Amino acid sequence: MRRRDLIRLGGLGLAAGWTLLAACQSTEPTATPAPPTPTAAGAGMAPMASPTPAAAATETAGATPTVMTRSQSAVVTIYSGRSKSLIGPLLDRIGQELGLDVRVRYGDTAELATAILEEGDRSPADLFFGQDAGALGALAKEGRLAPLPSELLQRVPQPYRSPKELWVGISGRVRTVIYNTERVKPEEIPASIVDFAGNERWRARLGWAPTNGSFQAFVTALRRMRGEDVARSWLEGIKALDARVFPKNSSIVQATINGEIEAGFVNHYYLMRERAQAGRPLPAENHFYTNGDPGGLVNVAGVGVLVTSRASDAALALVDYLLSEPAQRYFAEQTFEYPLLEGVPAHPDLPPLASLNPPALDLSDLDDLKGTLALLQEVGLL
Repeated sequence: MRRRDLIRLGGLGLAAGWTLLAACQSTEPTATPAPPTPTAAGAGMAPMASPTPAAAATETAGATPTVMTRSQSAVVTIYSGRSKSLIGPLLDRIGQELGLDVRVRYGDTAELATAILEEGDRSPADLFFGQDAGALGALAKEGRLAPLPSELLQRVPQPYRSPKELWVGISGRVRTVIYNTERVKPEEIPASIVDFAGNERWRARLGWAPTNGSFQAFVTALRRMRGEDVARSWLEGIKALDARVFPKNSSIVQATINGEIEAGFVNHYYLMRERAQAGRPLPAENHFYTNGDPGGLVNVAGVGVLVTSRASDAALALVDYLLSEPAQRYFAEQTFEYPLLEGVPAHPDLPPLASLNPPALDLSDLDDLKGTLALLQEVGLL
């Protein structure tokens, strides 16, 4: 599916035919294999204890979930916009711990959300795992997500869950400006992300990824906070500076480290993954906006249970595990995201989530992906 076709997301009479990415992925969900020693982001996953009680699945707080034998396993189908390399090992472990037959269809977050809308009541998905709140909000707006139990929702701070109780954040990610420390001084980073546009200091020295879902969620936030005209002007201004276009965040990070560009717009954890894999210091740092600027958006990867799920109890047990201490430690230690469960610390190299002072924005307002895609098309970035 071409990106411009995603303009239909949000209920504009979606066509019946579609193709999920060009990477030859199967259209049928496949069971995730259970490797003996799961790894992620180039590092081994620490052993995980049993999850907290699956109160959502049993409807009794503190009750222990029923662990089924393999022959009795409930099948849970996940549409995941999070990549297999990041969360596959964790989903394997959850299936083993809870006795669930977890089947995952991996792909682009926006495209999988579009698929769910196209499939309607026929969708085989039980759980949607999106990489940003925008796609979750779009599905919620179209009535495709079921209310979640309050016991699950209350584990996550209010800003990182649906005000209508239809989705919940699992991990936090922060928009940052990565910069090459050999070519850029910290004080050269503009006080606002908006101030990059039109600044000749950055001509042919910036990198961005207009087709990336996290970038598009940021543009939606900019539209909501500063208005359509400011967002359009910023996009046009960065484009006019001959910013180099990349397919994804990781490519921007690698180009910054290599000195091919001097700075780029990314999520915080990509640099940390590069550091962990390199095992040595790298000539790059993340600049965190802590002044309420749109450039410091704190978004979430989150989940929602489909209203049409045929295994909603099992899906809720899986959500319960994702919001347990072992799973939250996995996100902190293996993917370098912010855990959202109180009491689970972030990676020590990260500033505390409470210190970030993100922009005052209801994440449910990121649901207008359709409008953002239209703007990106208008500016000539899609």
